[in-house]
Amino acid sequence: MEEKTLLIEMNTQNNVQIISLIGEIDAKTAPSVTNTVLPLIGSNSKILLDMTQVPYMSSAGLRTLLSLYRQITPTAGDLVLVGLSEEIQDTMTVTGFLKFFKTSQSVAEGLAILT
Repeated sequence: MEEKTLLIEMNTQNNVQIISLIGEIDAKTAPSVTNTVLPLIGSNSKILLDMTQVPYMSSAGLRTLLSLYRQITPTAGDLVLVGLSEEIQDTMTVTGFLKFFKTSQSVAEGLAILT
C-alpha cells in the first residue's frame, strides 16, 4: 500500500502567508498542517490556504481547519480557503463548517480578500 504524503509549500505576498497544500488531508497528514500554520498565527495574521491540489479531506482535516479558525479569530487575523474541490465544499456545507470560512476560487481572489 502506498504511503500518502502531503506536501506543504509556503511563501509570502503582500503580508499574506500563502500555504499551498498538495495531497490528501487525513488523520496521518492533518498534524503537519497544524504544525505548519499554528506558528504563523499572531496578531492580525493573514493566512491563505491554497487547497486547489487537495482532492480529499477526512474529518481529521475538517477538525484541523476548525482549530485554525478558532486560533486565528481572537487575534483579529483572517483565514481564506482557496480552491476547495466540490466534494470538500459539499462536505463542509453539510457539516456546517463552511459558514466559518471565507473562500475563493483562485489565489489572486483570495489575496484580494485579505489585502
